[in-house]
Parts: sequence; structure tokens; C-alpha cells
Amino acid sequence: QLQLVESGGGLVQPGGSLRLSCAASGFTLDYYAIGWFRQAPGKEREGVLCIGSSGGSTNYADSVKGRFTISRVNAKNTVYLQMNSLKPEDTAVYYCARGHGGNCLGGMNYWGKGTLVTVSS
Repeated sequence: QLQLVESGGGLVQPGGSLRLSCAASGFTLDYYAIGWFRQAPGKEREGVLCIGSSGGSTNYADSVKGRFTISRVNAKNTVYLQMNSLKPEDTAVYYCARGHGGNCLGGMNYWGKGTLVTVSS
């Protein structure tokens, strides 16, 4: 059964860091793009970052440039989102999703259930 499970969310102070994990099962991660998305309270879901099957990344949100990075360890079937210099406006439920193929621009067709990140003092 294909599954994506996010973990690593929690409460962090402004300026702090968190690393989110997206563990994939039921398919081989190597051939697919994996994206991170977020949805803040009362707002629409937005793309954050995506990593293609080749390892190249696509930035969906200017607001995270220079602060967030994405990486993948295919041997662990896991994709990570490293979030530094967190701001209160980063508070959201973060989701990972699998692409239709290896390209980040090809859309996503499977989604995890999300992990909550709260940035607050």
C-alpha cells in the first residue's frame, strides 16, 4: 500500500529550526518527485519546495528562499525538509506529496496526512 508519512513537526520559537521527514512506503522513491506543501489556518494550501528524481530542487515559495532546504535519501525512502530561521508566518500543517513522475512541475497524486508546525514564543 502506497503511503507517505510526515513527522518532525512541533512547537518552535521564532528563529529556531526543525527538520521534517517524509517516509515513503509501497513504492520506490528513486523515480518520483516529492514535494512539500503547507496550509496555514484560514489560508489555501501552497507549495514550499520540491525535489525531483534527479535530485534537483524546485522552489515554489519565495518566502522560504535561503531558509528552507529539501533533500532526499533514496536508500531510506525518505525526503527531508530542513527549516531554519523560522517565523510565525511559517506556522502551518506541512504535507509531503508524490509526483506523477520525476518532474516537480508535473503535479502530485499522492499525499500524506500532514504534520503541524507552530512557530511561537
